[in-house]
Amino acid sequence: MSERPFIIVGGGGHARVVVSTLRRLGKSILGFTDPDKEATLGDDIEHLGRDEIITEKDPSAVVLTMGMGSVRDTGHRASLFAEQVQYGFRFPPLIHPDAVLASEAMIEAGAQVMAGSVIQPGALLGENVIVNTNASVDHDCQIGAHSHVAPGATLSGEVVLEPQVHVGTGASIIQGVKIGKNSVVGAGAVVIKDVPPETVVVGVPAHPK
Repeated sequence: MSERPFIIVGGGGHARVVVSTLRRLGKSILGFTDPDKEATLGDDIEHLGRDEIITEKDPSAVVLTMGMGSVRDTGHRASLFAEQVQYGFRFPPLIHPDAVLASEAMIEAGAQVMAGSVIQPGALLGENVIVNTNASVDHDCQIGAHSHVAPGATLSGEVVLEPQVHVGTGASIIQGVKIGKNSVVGAGAVVIKDVPPETVVVGVPAHPK
C-alpha cells in the first residue's frame, strides 16, 4: 500500500476498526471526515470536517479508506466511494495482518479484509467491499462492488454476490448460490437457493421477508 497518509471517510464504529487496522499496519492517519461535528475516533485523530473537505486535498498527497460500514443499506458507501474516485483519489486495499488471504485471491481498490477473516483461492473481492471480522469467503467466490460480508458470515465455494449486497452477521450461504444486486441476507440466515435482486431474506432456511 502507499506510504502516503490516510484519510478515513466516516467516523462511526467501523471507522474505529479501520483505525486499529491502519495502526497494526504501521500507516499514518491524517484524520477523518464525518458530517457529525461530535464524531470522534480518539483525541489523537483529527476530525477534518464534512466529507466535502476531502476535495480540498491533493489526490497525489493522500489516500483514502472507507470508515463507513453498513447495517443494511450499502448505497451511501457506494456513492461516497464513486464521488471521491471521480475527484482522482485512490482507495488502496486494506488487509488486516491477522487475516488469511490466499495468494490467488484478487482484491480490488478499496476492499477491506478485517481481522480473522479468511479469503480462499480464486475469490474476487470487488471495489469497496468489506469482508468483516472473522468472516469466511471460500474458493472461487465473487463479491460484487460495495458489498458487505458482516462479522462471522460464511460464504461457501463459488458463491456470487452481485453489487451492493449486505450479508448479515453470522449468516451462511451454501455453495454455488447467487445473491442479486441490492439484496440483504439477514443475520443468522442460512441461504440454500438463489436470491433475486432487491430482496431481503431471513431465517433458516432463508426466505423473503
